Formats: sequence, structure tokens, C-alpha cells
Amino acid sequence: MTKADIGIFGGSGFYELLPDVEEVWVETPYGAPSDKYALATIDGKKVAFLPRHGKEHHLPPHKINYRANLWGMKKLGVTRIIGPCAAGSLKSSIKPGDFVVTDQFVNRTWGRADTFFDGPITTHISAAHPYCSELRQIAIIEGQKQGIAIHPKGTVVVIQGPRFSTQAESREFQNHGWDVINMTQYPEGMLARELGLCYVNIALVTDYDAGLVDAPGVEAVTHAEVLKVFQANNDQLKELLYSMIAAVPADRGEQCSCADTLTDARES
Repeated sequence: MTKADIGIFGGSGFYELLPDVEEVWVETPYGAPSDKYALATIDGKKVAFLPRHGKEHHLPPHKINYRANLWGMKKLGVTRIIGPCAAGSLKSSIKPGDFVVTDQFVNRTWGRADTFFDGPITTHISAAHPYCSELRQIAIIEGQKQGIAIHPKGTVVVIQGPRFSTQAESREFQNHGWDVINMTQYPEGMLARELGLCYVNIALVTDYDAGLVDAPGVEAVTHAEVLKVFQANNDQLKELLYSMIAAVPADRGEQCSCADTLTDARES
């Protein structure tokens, strides 16, 4: 039985606005998910929420069981996933408090279990366009309606964590022209794609990473500052999530091909 249509990964603060929550534990072939899934109905749609770091925020980015988290969503019946996250800015034009609907990622992590396809059938999933075009448009339109400073595209570079970047590393990322930096977007988004799920990332910018090449004097990020900015904009993020849930159509549109990721990914 389908228990949810839309899945959300995010911080535990989202629990506060979920009505009539039912918590369920989901067993997976890949071990334990980050926590119990919180099930609720919003605008007539069944929603499953999971704090990717655990309700007590006990899992650092490199220790999250991304495969179990995604498999659990699939098992609950989810077909669309919204994956908001905190991110650092790599450009002066992208300011703390801004939202970025990313359209590309660069992976700089290592050692993470990042695929469901370990054999015996060799499978090569296309990652040219890693995020769902339909969900991205919904995020952009709903964000603009709310008057949010929302950037309609951007490249996120995903680092291993849990430490922040050195200034040299941050300069390298900026010189490549990348837009924001985060620790959880890989492999979360690609695992959703492997399962044929729609996935959209909304990066809430909290800081300027380790400083900016084009804005000398900007102070390096601290964890305390990240939390301060994220909490200040949390209500705005919740409003965006609620409006997105309401706007997601019952069926995937023609522009969405997320369910067809295995087409031409294996030898016939």
C-alpha cells in the first residue's frame, strides 16, 4: 500500500509544521535509514519526511546511509522527492538567505556507497541532467511567487565533510565557476535517479564558504553562523515546501523523464 506520494529530506525543524504525524520505521536491504519516516497529509497529498542527519542530528554527512534513505522512500511509494539543504555561496552575487535551485553538481566526495547497481548487470545511468526538470520549474515558480531571492540554476560542488573547505580549496571551486557548496547532495540525488524517482534540490545559502575571490575580506564560515542564517530563513523554506507540495501534479508531465532512467542504461 502506498503510504506517501512525495518525500522530503531536510532538517528536523520541519516536524514542527507537520499535522497529525505518524512515524514509521522502514527496513531496507541496505541497513538502517537515518531515522523513522514521518508521514502526514498536506493539501490532500501524502508526504513522507526524513531528517537526513537523524532527528538528533547525530549523523555527519559522510556517515549518512543514503542508499537506505532512498530505498525507504521508494518502499513507501514515493515518486517525487524534494531535497532542501544548507549551502555556502561561492559567488558574491549569491548572498546568504538566497535560494538556489541547482541544475548541476560536481562530486568531490569519496568512499560513499553511491549506487544500487553493483552487478551482476552493468548499468550506466545518464547524469547529464541530474535533477528533475518538472520539479525544478515548480520550485522556481513557487519561490518567485513568494518573493524569495531565488536563483533558477546553479552548480553545487559536494565535498566530503564534515570539515569546511580551506581557502585554497574554496578558491579552486570559485575559479571553476561553481555556485554553491554542500556536503549531502551526492549521492542523494543520483540514488533517487537510479530508482526512477524525481528529485529536486533547493540550496538555502547560509554563508560565503571560506571567503570569496571577488570579495576580499569576507570572513570564513563557522558552524554557528550557518545555523543562525538557516534558522532565520527556515520559515521561508517551510512556506516554499508547502506551496511546492500543493503545486506538484498527480501525474508526471511530458517534460519529466525521471521514470525512464534505465532506458538504454543496460545492454539489450
